[in-house]
Parts: sequence; C-alpha cells; structure tokens
Amino acid sequence: MAGQTIEHAENGIYLTVKVTEEGDVRLLHFGPAPYDGTDVREEQAQGYRLLELQLTGEDRAEYHGRTHRASYPGLRMRYADHRDTRNATGRKLEIVQKDPVTGLTATSHFQFFNGISVTRCWTELHHEGAEPVGVEYVSSFALTGLDRGGAADRDEKMRLSIPHTGWQSELQWRTYALPELGLSHVTDRGSKRISCSNTGSWSAAEHLPMALLDNRETDTQLYWQIEHNGSWHWEIFEQFDRLTLLASGPTEHDNHWWIELAPGETFASVPCAVGTSTGGFDAAIGELTRYRRAIRRPNDDNRLLRVIFNDYMNCLWGKPTTAKLLPLVDAAAEAGCEYFCIDAGWYAPGDWWDGVGEWLPSDERFPEGIKYVLDYIRGKGMIPGLWLELEVMGIHSPKLRDADDSWFFMRHGKRVKDRSRYQLDYRNPAVIAHANEVVRRLVEDYGVGYIKMDYNINAGIGTETDADSFGDGLLQHNRAYLAWLDGIFAKYPDLVIENCSSGGMRMDYAMLSRHSIQSTSDQEDCVNYAAIAAASPSALTPEQSAIWSYPLREGDDEEVVFNMVNAMLLRVHQSGHLAELSPRRRALVKEALDYYRAMRGDIAAGLPFWPLGLPTQQDDWICLGLRHGDRAYLAVWRVRGDSRETTLPVPAWAGAEVDVRIAYPGAHAGSEAVWLREAGAVRVTLPCCRTARLLELRLRR
Repeated sequence: MAGQTIEHAENGIYLTVKVTEEGDVRLLHFGPAPYDGTDVREEQAQGYRLLELQLTGEDRAEYHGRTHRASYPGLRMRYADHRDTRNATGRKLEIVQKDPVTGLTATSHFQFFNGISVTRCWTELHHEGAEPVGVEYVSSFALTGLDRGGAADRDEKMRLSIPHTGWQSELQWRTYALPELGLSHVTDRGSKRISCSNTGSWSAAEHLPMALLDNRETDTQLYWQIEHNGSWHWEIFEQFDRLTLLASGPTEHDNHWWIELAPGETFASVPCAVGTSTGGFDAAIGELTRYRRAIRRPNDDNRLLRVIFNDYMNCLWGKPTTAKLLPLVDAAAEAGCEYFCIDAGWYAPGDWWDGVGEWLPSDERFPEGIKYVLDYIRGKGMIPGLWLELEVMGIHSPKLRDADDSWFFMRHGKRVKDRSRYQLDYRNPAVIAHANEVVRRLVEDYGVGYIKMDYNINAGIGTETDADSFGDGLLQHNRAYLAWLDGIFAKYPDLVIENCSSGGMRMDYAMLSRHSIQSTSDQEDCVNYAAIAAASPSALTPEQSAIWSYPLREGDDEEVVFNMVNAMLLRVHQSGHLAELSPRRRALVKEALDYYRAMRGDIAAGLPFWPLGLPTQQDDWICLGLRHGDRAYLAVWRVRGDSRETTLPVPAWAGAEVDVRIAYPGAHAGSEAVWLREAGAVRVTLPCCRTARLLELRLRR
C-alpha cells in the first residue's frame, strides 16, 4: 500500500525507502549507518527516485542535458508491491512499480550477501500493456544524496576515485575533487554530469567498470562495479541541491542500445554491485574482495593457485616449435611451475594473425604432432595448456569456407572487421557448435587442462542481426557468450580458462564470476608492471590476478627479483627464457616459487591494502600489502628517486609486537626492514633504484 516506509539493516548496509501517499517510491538512504531523517528536506525528496526509466516518445522534465534524470515514465511510476525474502545468498528485497499509462512494470532487485556490505542491484521490466514500447534507458541502481553527511560543502568534502585503464597501462586510479572534473557547487541543479561509459566488446577499454565516492568529513564510502562484459554507463550529477548516481548497462544516448518491448516480454538490466563502508579505500576494497569471492564460480584453481608458465612474454613471442619448447618445459618444471601453456602460433606455420579460426596444430612447428609436446609437459608433472582466440575468425581463415554472414557481427549489411578479424556472434547455434568442438578437441583429444582465452579486437557498438539496435545485438551476444562459458565449465569443471583481452581489456565481473584467472596486462617492462601489479587487487581478487614475471637473458640478479616480486602476492604468470638464465638467476626464480607455494594459501584468503596509497606510474616507491589473520605481506618496490628509505604504515597493528623479515630474496645485503611498534609501520631501506623486496610480518600474540 502507499504511504509507508521500508527499512533494511543488513550486513552493515542501512537502506530506507519511502512510499508516499501518491505511490511515489523514493530511496532516501543507502549507507553504513542508520538513517536519521534530518537532512532530506521535503522539497528535495522528490529527487530521491528509486528508478529512472525513459521510453521512446515520452517527455523529459527539468534541465536534464545529457543526464538520464527526470525521465518518463520514470517520474510516473507508482508503487505496486514489495517482497522481503531470504535465500541461500542472503536477504532479498524486491520493489515493484507500475506505469498506469503503458502498463509497464518495473521490479527493482536488491540481493544482499550474508556478512558482506555489498548488494547486487538490477531492474526487471515486464510489459503488461497492450502496445509495444521502446526502451531508451533503465537504471540498475539510482541513489540521490551522495553528499549527505557532514557540514562542509561537497566541493570540499567529496572525492571521486576513477580507475583509468588502457593497453599496457591498466589500473591507473586517480582521485578528484568534484570541481576538478567540472562539477562545482554553484547551482542546485545543472546539465553537467561526471560520467564513465564503455561502448563495445572490450568492457575495460578506457575505464574499469567501477568507481568509489568518498565523503572525507564523515569517512563514509560508496562504491560500485557494473558486472557486464560489454557496454555500460554510470553518471553523477546534481539535482535538488544533492548529488545523484545512476548506474546501468548500455543506453541509447551513450552506447547505441535500444529495445522494443512487446506485450508479455521481459527485460533484465545489467547487474550492478553497490557497497558502503567506513575506513577509506582499503576497507571498501576489502568488502568488494569478499563479495567477488562470494559470486565467483567455485573452483579449485582459486584455492590451489598453481604456478603458470606461459611461453609468450619476453620469450617465444608467438613462435613456438617443438625444439624451442622442450628446454623451456624442462626449466619450468625444475623451477616449480605447475601449468605450462603454449601461447599463440601453435596452429600456423608462419604469420598467423589474419588466418586464425580453425585451431588445428601446425605440422611444420610440431613435426611429431602437438600431442607429443603436450604429453612431454604432462610427463614433467605439469598440466598442459594452449592459447585460443575463439571469439574471432581471421579474414583469411580457411574456416570461412564453412561460415556465412550469420556467423558474424554485421553493420549496414557488411561484416564487422577489426584488426583483420571478424567478430563471431555467439547467438548463432553454428558458432556455438564450432566453439564446442574446438574446446572438446583440446580437452579430450589433446589432454589440455588450461586454456588461455585471448580476445584482441573490439567489435564496436554491436550488430544489426536479429536486434532492435546495434547495442541490443551486442548485449544479446554478450549474454550468449556467458551462457556458452557456463556450459563449458559445467561440462569440464576442472578446466582452467584464463580471461585475456590483449591483457586486461575485459576486466569485469561478468567474466570474472566465471573465469578463475585474469590476464592483467601485456606490459613488457617489469618496472612499468609494478604499478599495474600493485593496483590489480582493487579490480579483482588477488588469486585471480595473473602477473607476468619474465626475467631477461641479459638482466642482472635484481632484475630477476623485481620480476618475481611483481607476481608473488598475486598469481604467478611465469615466462622468460628460463633455460638460458645463469644458474644463479635461475636459482632466484626457484627460490621465489618455492616461497610462493608455501604461502599462497594466505593469498587465497587474504585482503589487500596499500600502505602508500594506490600506486601510479609516476611514484618513486610502490607498496602492496596482503593481510590474513596474524600474517601480513608487503611487496615493496623502489622505482626511482634519491631516497633510500621509506616508511610503510600498517595502522591496524600499531602498538603491537610484530616480527618482520625480508622473505625474498634470502640474500639481500644492504636492504633492511624494521618494525616501528608505536607508529605501526615498517621502515624499509633499499639502497638502489629498480629494486624490490617481499616482506613477511607476523603478529605476536
């Protein structure tokens, strides 16, 4: 009934929804403390809408500019019902609204997770009217009053952290005051918005699909991640003298997405995880880490954290042969690797880029057959793997003889082409059959237990085939691909499939709720990789974060150590010409992997923190911490600068007795780590630039 208040207190999230006498549904509060009801004025309350929904041909209100606020029938929706239930995951709140004009029903879903301060939100539209409607925008989550709490103006107290990303330059977080992004508090409503959007099949082409907003006066954080492997959008703007966040999947104005919903049809929006906390960035990422582990497909890989050797980076560079591989296999096994993945090139005799698609081994590269090498890998005690790029087909692929236009993305009657590849459409049963057969052959005939699934193109705004819009075709394909992945993992539950898209260009939790491991970058310089590696647990769990370690033939001991420290608190993606390293440098690799295997259980259960703050490529010193129970680990890098010393705060253990040691490398003359009990910090000395160390801390009880 209208005229009621719905209040939730669940896992540290306090949620208050007000239903007015007229049936208007308002989300008045979503935060880490109870709602006190004192800072939402009546004239502001109308802006606290639970949902924004724009249909084609409907009006807009207010000075909306390019924002998605003041939508119709969003403004017209009225309360119909709500349900408060529990399931195996946690508490579930569903609020149903209905448009009295079109008959369209919208259900806002809030799925809570036991013991975690994060809720997953999405909107389900069901058309109960008589005529089709065109949907231009629907929010997955909408919250007004982001700047509530504290006495200072939002220009002073609010900070927005955005993860910029790009090929070989992933995970570049920057924190802004809102005026630095052009949103100064000079009016109660305006057309300016701060927004991040991705259009295309690389979900993390320029930004990761997440962000964090911090009220520094009240020490409260709101953070969100959009869980989609295609186009997505979020925006922050001002209305009724408050800030509003809208998070969604693709939109018409931003991403070329539009659908026609016929009577009786249902559409579910892209899910968005939203959390709230106190304690700053580290606390927020801690909650997201717990949540990411909770939604991930259960698998042994994220429990065992086996060490992967891959022959590509600073090694064979996509030109494997039997003769080149066998010494590498021997060296990898001796070092302690547990997977050995043959990367690109195994399927073609020469230049292969625009001819991929059949995925049959090259007799020229493997005269004894590729199974000979794969069996050799297994005979050395490692699980064999192969590289694939199964979502594309090269423009000169021999497999094209079996395909027609229905296999591919189409726009304006032409096949979509990017980097000399065509994009396969996973809505097509023939494409699914092709993909299934390739995986079957690798697993059942070749004995492969690891697949590096790469994806080196961006298919753009989408496809026109069987779609209401280009973006609709892309969204359908994105979901079809996820369904295909689910089927593969159901059939081969022990198969490990690495998510790679030219490194980290599809780093999202639609993919990572399925895949146990994610390639983070194609960065070829270990020094540049340090900031990427240190920031990676902000975007994914440490045990899913694959970091290249590739000692160079011509490097020195410290270059080996730097490479190994890059990966040792995450997932080791070993590479480099191990067989050609000097005995001393090979011993440094083995020492690191021996230590890693002894402590990796703490990685799988630990939570990350950043004693020096989130790293940038411009920093002199970088540090990533990982804490589990009475143990903590600090990876510390001295990249540049004149200072030989830095202090690494561990405030949670201030005043405690802590044993600290340099765990790797064992021989570290000139380096020092000292625990400062009262300060709760470690003082570290590294005499030289471009050096790194791994510290182990143990709390005395």
